[in-house]
Amino acid sequence: MQKVRAINDLPAPFPLVDADPVAGRVIRYMRPSDYGTWVATTAAMPAAIYAYQLADPMPTGPKGLRPTLKLATFLGFAGGFLLAYQSSSLRLWGWKENAIEVERDQSELSKLASEGKPLYGETTLSPYIQGVSHRNSVWSQLKFSVMPWFNFVNHEHHGVDTTKYSK
Repeated sequence: MQKVRAINDLPAPFPLVDADPVAGRVIRYMRPSDYGTWVATTAAMPAAIYAYQLADPMPTGPKGLRPTLKLATFLGFAGGFLLAYQSSSLRLWGWKENAIEVERDQSELSKLASEGKPLYGETTLSPYIQGVSHRNSVWSQLKFSVMPWFNFVNHEHHGVDTTKYSK
């Protein structure tokens, strides 16, 4: 019989916090540097379009630039969010330095364990549907360029030994 690999059983330079974090947790664990990336990307897109306009003006004039700048700002906002989300996810996976996340995870989930609450939230979905959700979202942060996909389902597939929270 073949041994089944654990979730996200890849060698990582830092400890695994969560192999398939729910979207709200990824956003809660964002650092100020992630927000800085988000803001910088949001500002850089319309700034680049404006710089291109100065270098080679559009024949439509300034009125034609307004919708272009609005679209560029939206795309910068969305792209910046995806970069920040991915950076936060990489720390939760242990692929980037994550000492702050490890400490925060330990304190949050230990508190939930001591209160007798489910560590990863409550769900009304069947175990099969939870598994489907997990399989669809586990590596999704690496493919944002193809299709942004987020985990919105609470499930038990997180790749960590939960006994460490009840100690």
